[in-house]
Amino acid sequence: MSNALQITRNGAVLEIVLDRPKANAIDASTSFKMGEAFLQFRDDPQLRVAIITGAGERFFSAGWDLKSAAEGEAPDADFGPGGFAGLTEIFNLDKPVIAAVNGYAFGGGFELALAADLIVCSDNASFALPEVKLGIVPDSGGILRLPKILPPAIVNELVMTGRRMDAEEALRWGIVNRVVNQAELMDCARELAAQLVTSAPLAVAALKEIVRSTSELTVEEGYRLMRSGALRHYPAVLHSEDALEGPQAFAEKREPQWKGK
Repeated sequence: MSNALQITRNGAVLEIVLDRPKANAIDASTSFKMGEAFLQFRDDPQLRVAIITGAGERFFSAGWDLKSAAEGEAPDADFGPGGFAGLTEIFNLDKPVIAAVNGYAFGGGFELALAADLIVCSDNASFALPEVKLGIVPDSGGILRLPKILPPAIVNELVMTGRRMDAEEALRWGIVNRVVNQAELMDCARELAAQLVTSAPLAVAALKEIVRSTSELTVEEGYRLMRSGALRHYPAVLHSEDALEGPQAFAEKREPQWKGK
């Protein structure tokens, strides 16, 4: 793909390492390549989970490459398929992505992590949306996704002051799933990925679809949508071979053999 990305397949797990010293900042060219990688992950039936992390032990990603900005790359430049960092605007990705945050996740780096389904981070990680200090706004998902997690007052403080949030605070607020020692970060991410691989792929796709489609609805409205037949994966999973295989495997005290159909 590019020297900026290290991409490895480990069975059903795709690992993407952003490697752009010194801060793993992302310019438009890198963003395009990240989008290509995530779309290939989406479309490859053999891949079940993706892990995105940064090279080194200091930066997950500093976000938008300000050197490119200084050279004329506009904040509203075309960042390619999937939006900034290749993931922030893929809205039909029905496979889980784990962000393994290995240090600073600032600006678009934080937004990249927020676009993942699960976040594990090292104990030296910190998160910030400092765009206001640069005269711009966190419009690659930060100002849209963070209010779905945090109370309004905390969101306002973070986006209007650009202050940093450390790993333990992120854990307390439910932004991250795990905080571990730096040396254990990728082991933790891979262990979580291995757990996800054991889940039925159609069921995971249906879960993501339901959450995505009902997040702004009342419970009653959510039920109505699920029962309407308008969703793609939910009706399919109810009548799938995997839905028969799960109970059968349980009854026979064996591991299920998922077919994804």
